[in-house]
Amino acid sequence: MPLFSPRRLAPLLALLLLAGAAPARQPQPLSTLPYAPSLDPSSLDREVDACVDFHRFSCGGWMKNNPIPPDEAGWSVYAKLQDENLRYLWGLLIAAAEPGSARAAHEQKAGDYFAACVAAETAADADTGLAALAGPLAAIEQLDSRAALAPLLAGLHRLGAGHSLFRFGAEQDAADSSQVIAVADAAGLGLPDRDHYFKRDKASLALKRAYQAHVARSFELAGATPVQARSAAREVLGIETALAAASLTSEQKRDPRGVYHRMTLAELQGLAPGFDWRAYLEASGVAADTALNVTQPRFMRALGGLLAGRPLAEWKSYLRWHLLRSQSPYLSPAFAQAHFDFYGKTLEGIESMPPRWKQCVQWVDRDLGEALGQMFVEKTFAPATRDAAVAMTRHIEDAMRARIEALDWMSEPTKAAALAKLQAISDKVGYPERWRDYGGLAIAREGFVGNVQRSLGFERARQLAKIGRPLDRGEWFMTPPTVNAYYDPQMNSINFPAGILQPPLFDPRMDDAPNYGNTGATIGHELTHAFDDEGRQFDAQGNLRDWWTKQDAAAFKQRAQCVVDQYSHYTVVDEIRINGRLTLGEDVADLGGTILAYAAWKAATAGQDLQARDGFTPEQRFFIGMAQWACGNERPERLRLQALNDPHSPARHRVNGVLANMPEFAQAFACKPDQPMVRAKPCRVW
Repeated sequence: MPLFSPRRLAPLLALLLLAGAAPARQPQPLSTLPYAPSLDPSSLDREVDACVDFHRFSCGGWMKNNPIPPDEAGWSVYAKLQDENLRYLWGLLIAAAEPGSARAAHEQKAGDYFAACVAAETAADADTGLAALAGPLAAIEQLDSRAALAPLLAGLHRLGAGHSLFRFGAEQDAADSSQVIAVADAAGLGLPDRDHYFKRDKASLALKRAYQAHVARSFELAGATPVQARSAAREVLGIETALAAASLTSEQKRDPRGVYHRMTLAELQGLAPGFDWRAYLEASGVAADTALNVTQPRFMRALGGLLAGRPLAEWKSYLRWHLLRSQSPYLSPAFAQAHFDFYGKTLEGIESMPPRWKQCVQWVDRDLGEALGQMFVEKTFAPATRDAAVAMTRHIEDAMRARIEALDWMSEPTKAAALAKLQAISDKVGYPERWRDYGGLAIAREGFVGNVQRSLGFERARQLAKIGRPLDRGEWFMTPPTVNAYYDPQMNSINFPAGILQPPLFDPRMDDAPNYGNTGATIGHELTHAFDDEGRQFDAQGNLRDWWTKQDAAAFKQRAQCVVDQYSHYTVVDEIRINGRLTLGEDVADLGGTILAYAAWKAATAGQDLQARDGFTPEQRFFIGMAQWACGNERPERLRLQALNDPHSPARHRVNGVLANMPEFAQAFACKPDQPMVRAKPCRVW
């Protein structure tokens, strides 16, 4: 449950790291990270009434002065800081790419990967770029029976086409959080969300036509005639539409119990008898007696029918497409351009490809993230910063403890369980206690595609090796330079990478008010996820267990419904409104996190003589700090996409929707009861 969906960091992160010419913006590597204050008066728009639109009041100046760069789908305080981190990492990697005995092992791996990536911009085969895929393409062409599909698919998944047909991997067991089991999940789509295949409005139909044309174009680049390519694209779209029809919606997938179905191999084989699951596990190096979580049994049942009912030639077209889709960013400029034209330009409105340096840094972060992260932490993250972040986290946890104890709608037995869960939360700050070992991964200074394929295979093997073993609770799922944070309900941990603990988000030079409003609200956001509509279903050890009385659960749902109703009235773009049930967990976390941060700030500064600064009272500075993390602009294409599958509300509503529920805000800015930033009946969950 990250503060932002990966892409802002993904689902499209892998799709947007594309090869190609650099856009007009040509920054230089950074030798030091720049400073920006966590409360910036120049970001304000003082012509806007704070009680009418506080987000615009706090961010209007920033939005005016920070247009979206041509290689981005949106631009925000977070995105700008991430970009600066990337530029700093770029400088570190340039140095690490210089051969020499002085390089540490983690620097050498990251530097050689980066050197090969940069060199590949001019070394790629300008005609096809398919040489690196000759083997798997030949294997697909030689597929002569459905019985041979399973081991072939295992190889494609190992190569990087990990979402072809379905996703298979390792996950913490929801019923026994101390163990790792296998997971078989619905996947197999080339569009970001299953609803893209069924929406009938004009824009959605145009998007689907553009997608089919892109699939055909990719087949042509791979050597098909135009007629063959169009026919194969129709086959792909037909299979994906059938898979989408059997898949859960984004909203349905938010129910942890709805996506946990522990099975044996025999039970899974009974669901999809047309696929040799035993052969797939054997080819993947996974024991046949392993326990599996089959997240969507209906999908697997439908997959079995599709495999039996569609001609083998259609499945070969489907597999070719998903191999090409997964590898296109690393191939020739023609493949990368075609990939970007759909996934970047059409889908998100991005005007030009990211420059090569940025792609290479991001790929290093993906494939050698803790090697690169170690370099980043060594240069940027002071122990005092970590200590200050830990102290703030403890203050906010104290505020949560006080709130739970004071709740008038929760019974004592449920309060006791909630307090036990709070006490058990692990606070992970900055970076892992133990760095990941990449010793078994071979990285060459030449042959970038080979590095990518070996890296993806290495990570897949690392993940599958966890199955059947005890959980490593020290593992992180974001790299240290990442400007994001997350709560893991099964680990019962809140995680704040070093990348997010720097100005303008966490600012040691600034007073406590904006720091608590900004980073404090982020800490509170992640902490509240432990008690949102999903997180509350896991206990202190991270097991999926109902620790609520029926009356308390009903009281929670009643309060959460207030949030659903509030946000469902907000417009995203055009006529599209927020899906309040999809965004419920994040909206509850935004609200609860800000309330906790305000209470923690008041407790931490009790008895201090706080003074006004920059013309604002300490209380006003808290709320401006809270709002200015969300300064940003986004393209309408991205907003439409996020409305469909992003569990986060747009930034404007993440500010205004929260503060309209807080009497403390209305008092700080002397708002009148009938103004937009004051709700007549405030929502309050935690």
